[in-house]
Amino acid sequence: MTDYKEIATPSRTKEILKTHGFQFKKSLGQNFLTEPNILRKIVETAQIDKQTNVIEVGPGIGALTEQLALHANKVLAYEIDDRLIPVLEDTLQRYPNVNVIHQDVLKANLIETTQENFPEEFPIKVVANLPYYITTPIMMHFLESELNVSEMVVMMQKEVADRISAKPGTKAYGSLTIAVQYFMEASIAFIVPKTVFIPQPNVDSAILKLTKRDKPAVEVTDEKEFFKLTKASFQSRRKTLWNNLQQTYGKTEEVKAWLAKSLEIAGIDPGRRGETLSLAEFAALSNAMEENK
Repeated sequence: MTDYKEIATPSRTKEILKTHGFQFKKSLGQNFLTEPNILRKIVETAQIDKQTNVIEVGPGIGALTEQLALHANKVLAYEIDDRLIPVLEDTLQRYPNVNVIHQDVLKANLIETTQENFPEEFPIKVVANLPYYITTPIMMHFLESELNVSEMVVMMQKEVADRISAKPGTKAYGSLTIAVQYFMEASIAFIVPKTVFIPQPNVDSAILKLTKRDKPAVEVTDEKEFFKLTKASFQSRRKTLWNNLQQTYGKTEEVKAWLAKSLEIAGIDPGRRGETLSLAEFAALSNAMEENK
């Protein structure tokens, strides 16, 4: 079939939407990419080959799924919108290595589903154009799951990508930066202009590449407490670490003494702001707080 047109071209996208009478749902953050070269660049960035299994979230009408299917061993795509299931059955019928799962990925048993769908034990990568409104929960769902994801190459709002890949001491640096960088190394691969989407979003997007670390970036006594501390430290960006910590942990004399002693053990000035602390400093403080309880 030499006359086959890729799903992602603007004319083919419009044709598919018209055929199926599809209307965009703002609540699902649906923006479909209509530039095949960008999709190919995403697949290239993720270094997908026949020895790679891929999970995609929110395949839409299958534009990225198609490019993944051409290069990967198998593709597992989670789609929450029931109106898109028949569309995907139509657009992806020529790709037997794709399985579309009609489910909310946040409720999915990732281990079970991947074992059923990926019999070959190749590395698992997550490649997706994530819906803006739910980018962080989806990413954290994968990071906190027991699933061994070697890499994530995901499209998101540029501002969110800036926050995740930020360095200490910058405006973008915050608890989200730490939550992701604790597990993965993060870098922005390239920017995607808003003009290549239907409908056009208000902001540009970025492709964020996340590579799993062999072990977490820092050693902490209690992961849950470490993340509680980092969240607390950024509660009010203008406030000092001391004020923010009291806001979360309490202001009794006992708590103040515990916090002061922990900061002293970790060698951290309580007058600093959360955004100036590195991951190592947060780990040192968290461990001191646990040790000193």
